[in-house]
Amino acid sequence: MQVTKPSGSAASNAAPRAWEVVLQSIELDLLSGRLGPGDRLAPERALASALGVGRSSVREAVRVLEVLGLIRTNVGSGPSAGAIIVALPGGGMSALMRLQVAAQGFPVADVVKMRLILEGSVATELAHAARQQAPDLTESELLLDAMDQPELTEAEFLALDAQFHLSLAEAAGNQVVTATMAGLRSAIESYARAGIAGLTSWATTSARLGREHRHILAAVRAGDADAARLAVESHISGYYAETHLTAPPLHTDHFPLTS
Repeated sequence: MQVTKPSGSAASNAAPRAWEVVLQSIELDLLSGRLGPGDRLAPERALASALGVGRSSVREAVRVLEVLGLIRTNVGSGPSAGAIIVALPGGGMSALMRLQVAAQGFPVADVVKMRLILEGSVATELAHAARQQAPDLTESELLLDAMDQPELTEAEFLALDAQFHLSLAEAAGNQVVTATMAGLRSAIESYARAGIAGLTSWATTSARLGREHRHILAAVRAGDADAARLAVESHISGYYAETHLTAPPLHTDHFPLTS
């Protein structure tokens, strides 16, 4: 999502504030591909020195990126410290939905049921498309590779997980579905994180989730629409059942969402 400035000659002629310089630099790196999901931002001190701004300006820009859902931050030291990229800039419609979710909140069961409808259809459409021409699943593969990093925290893994599901919607090409999924991403992450406490072993669950993700991609690439849909539905339902947050029906009616 690009930062927009007020119209008018005064705003046009004003030099960007220091935090905006940082934001624009990071955004350019994201849009150009120099930074992507799973990568970490340079340390605060290094960014401040490279861009000629104060560290407080870097912190302000990072807070903006976190609110937009593009990064997740961890305090402390070690390989999991700092800010990790979990998404790429998106459009305004998804941002508006994120605000709606943040202001109102949705019952977890409703979010899960919506995911089953949307993502089951996305997987079906991708598999149907694969019979004619292989869809571009490069970003999805890169996200899965990023999720294999052993130093990821639970929150970072689940943020990349949510972005993986969004990447499938993007690959399917329906802009409304993509915007809806992007808008729900923060809610999906929130409920997924809340469920961690109900797990017997995060290491076991995260390994299983990774295998299921790759199984979904394999079914899509094989053009097996039924297998792809069932793989997505069991993946979503299984996690929520395991965490005891909710236990939605495994299967849903299929509503095609792309032509």
